Amino acid sequence: MRVHVVSDVHGNVEGLKRAGEGADALVVLGDLIDFVDYHDHGKGILGAVFGAEKVAHFAELRRSHRGADVGAYARSLWASLSDPVKVVEEAVREQYAELFGAMTAPTYATAGNVDVPHLWPEFAGHGIHVLDGRSVEIGGLRFGFAGGALLPPGGVLRRDAPWVPHLRSAAEFNEVLGELDPVDVLCTHVPPNVPELLYDVVARRPEHGSSGALERIGRDLPRWSLFGHVHQPLAQRMRIGFTECVNVGHFKHTGKPYVLRW
Repeated sequence: MRVHVVSDVHGNVEGLKRAGEGADALVVLGDLIDFVDYHDHGKGILGAVFGAEKVAHFAELRRSHRGADVGAYARSLWASLSDPVKVVEEAVREQYAELFGAMTAPTYATAGNVDVPHLWPEFAGHGIHVLDGRSVEIGGLRFGFAGGALLPPGGVLRRDAPWVPHLRSAAEFNEVLGELDPVDVLCTHVPPNVPELLYDVVARRPEHGSSGALERIGRDLPRWSLFGHVHQPLAQRMRIGFTECVNVGHFKHTGKPYVLRW
């Protein structure tokens, strides 16, 4: 068997069209949407709606870790639109139409934090399986999927905002993991909670990892734990006991899937 795995697609439609070439199946670990393009400020949903100059200022605030200023500036941008919720949803739907149309069958996909999972069933055609808290057999191995990223401790989602990321509390994420059968391959958007897998060497900060995923690895002893989310990780892969833990890469920029063979 040969399975190709991608994560953090962020609008790379052309790469996604080729991602399944030569594979028996394609696995997609989320972040399909290109919301803020930090390399080309004119692209992504924010770039298309507000223009490159405003996105460049937003990106600079993010890089400077000025959280309060980021929030205030984002709110000012949304306030300049008469119906920001409609604008965002139309832009997301436009991207999803292209992205799901680029997936080859069979594809097994779970959402990331830069996704709107309740829209996925509208776009997932024949042979594209949307999985969250569910497992499926591929080539004799059991693959289990848990999507989304982790809400920081004490964090609260603004459900009335024009854009709401797909974030879960640690307890909610653990509930999703708990719905899985024993697995041979654990597929999540976020890494297990191991410092080397969480630290982004460009952003110079750690992301939030899942202690529940780490516990699941210790219990199930899967062959692989596969994930993305951290675009430039300190460690792309490491072994935890029997399990090979692999960040499958920032597909938007590499355009190359991670290849599993067995």
